[in-house]
Amino acid sequence: MRTSSRARKRLSLPFALVASAALLLTACGSGDPATDVAGAAAGSDAVPTTDVVSGVRRNTDAVRLLPPGTGELTLAVSVGGTPPGTTYLSDGKTPTGQDVDVAHAVARALGLALRTEQASFEAILPALDSGKYDVGAGNFGVTEERRRTIDFVTYINDGQGFAAREESDLSEVTDLRQLCGLKVATGAGTTFEATLEESRHLCTDAGDEAYTVQTYSEPGALWSSLQQGRSDVVMSTVNGLRYAVAHQRGVKFLNEFHRLDVGFALKKGSALAPALRAAVDGLIADGTYARILKKWGTAESAIAKSEISPPELKD
Repeated sequence: MRTSSRARKRLSLPFALVASAALLLTACGSGDPATDVAGAAAGSDAVPTTDVVSGVRRNTDAVRLLPPGTGELTLAVSVGGTPPGTTYLSDGKTPTGQDVDVAHAVARALGLALRTEQASFEAILPALDSGKYDVGAGNFGVTEERRRTIDFVTYINDGQGFAAREESDLSEVTDLRQLCGLKVATGAGTTFEATLEESRHLCTDAGDEAYTVQTYSEPGALWSSLQQGRSDVVMSTVNGLRYAVAHQRGVKFLNEFHRLDVGFALKKGSALAPALRAAVDGLIADGTYARILKKWGTAESAIAKSEISPPELKD
């Protein structure tokens, strides 16, 4: 993702406010740590509440692609991120975020009721195969490993990135061997954990001490580990990293590392995929998609069209 380089002053919020709703996503971006955290997330603690979904009209072409008898979708979301990821409204119980808005818009375009259930990030993909959920949303990046067992309907392009404490000697990470000997914190069950684990040998192959991978299911614990010096680097979603860095002192965004397409996750071979893809394409065409991304400050991550399980993006 290409990101604006207009600098803004970072907010000085108490760390606890950010740590209580940090991030567990999979995403994209590039630029300076003080870069614009676009949309309502920048310069404000308030979660954006602009209604960008209620005006969505039924997409008859997409509806025709639904399996006969489909009247409802069960959506599993992982809540516990900062905007643009899935978080709660001020009532503390209503999920909101970019993934949620896109899912609601798709459901309206298909004329379907949407039943939303909360699940942990690492539990959603296995539960799709059992039929517990129809669709999963949690900023799931499309990887070759996941494509073997899961189908995806893409709706945004995102990527992997890094953040560190301000005093860190790191300014960017272009090679994972730069992390040798360091402690790297990331979310459990994410593509970040997989990338780090698969590449640990790079350090020992070069005769260096391997980095340590520290995984956290609770997002607040991830950022606490960085702030308190128990970890040296955080690897996570770029859009989420930018938001978190903008809302706490003493940390800096480093850089984008690897881009990924992101999509709704479905059971392999799900007959819902063509209808969801057509619905997303319809939202792109009628301007709803652009309004959703503008709301969450991720317009630079837009895609031109949706795809079903495309190959993993390679740098």
